[in-house]
Amino acid sequence: MKILGFAGSNSSESINRKLVRYVSSYFSEHEVEVLDLNDYEMPIYSMDRERDDGIPLLAYAFAQKIDECDLLIVSLAENNSAYSAAFKNIFDWVSRIPQRKVFGEKPMLLMATSPGPRGGASVLELAKARFPRNGAEITDTFSLPAFYENFDDAKGIVSIELRLQLESKIKSVKERLQI
Repeated sequence: MKILGFAGSNSSESINRKLVRYVSSYFSEHEVEVLDLNDYEMPIYSMDRERDDGIPLLAYAFAQKIDECDLLIVSLAENNSAYSAAFKNIFDWVSRIPQRKVFGEKPMLLMATSPGPRGGASVLELAKARFPRNGAEITDTFSLPAFYENFDDAKGIVSIELRLQLESKIKSVKERLQI
C-alpha cells in the first residue's frame, strides 16, 4: 500500500508537516511519501493565466502523486480560519485539470493543528464539508490543539488522551482499508 501525506502549509517550520510525519510513522510497514508544498509552487491561479499559459505541469505532477497512492494523510494549516494560500493555489490549479476531482476518490485521514486551543477547527470543518465534493473519501478527522504544549519533536503527541484518540482513529482507518 502506498500512502501520501502532505501539510497544507509552505512553512519550513510547519507544525502540520510535523503532525503528518508523526502520523505517517504509524504506517511504517507501508510505502509512505510526505510531500512539501514548496515543491509545487505555481503562479497564483487566474482564468487569464489558465487561458494564456494552460495548467502548469506541477499541477499535473501533484495530481499524479495523488493518483499513485492508496491513502492520503493531510493536515491543514489554518490561516484566517481557512486554507493557507499555498494549499489553496495548488487545490485551485489541480481542480482545473479536465475530468478530474482533486483528490481522485482516495480515502483520506484529514487533520489540522495549530498553536491555539481550537487546533485548526475552522479549517478542518471547512475541508470536511468541501473535500468530499472534490473526490476525497474522508475516513476520519483529527484535530491537535495547542500544538506546542501537546507535541514534542522527539516523542510526538505527549498528551496521553490525544494520543489515544489519534491511535483509535488510525486503527479505524486501517480496519476500514483492511491494512
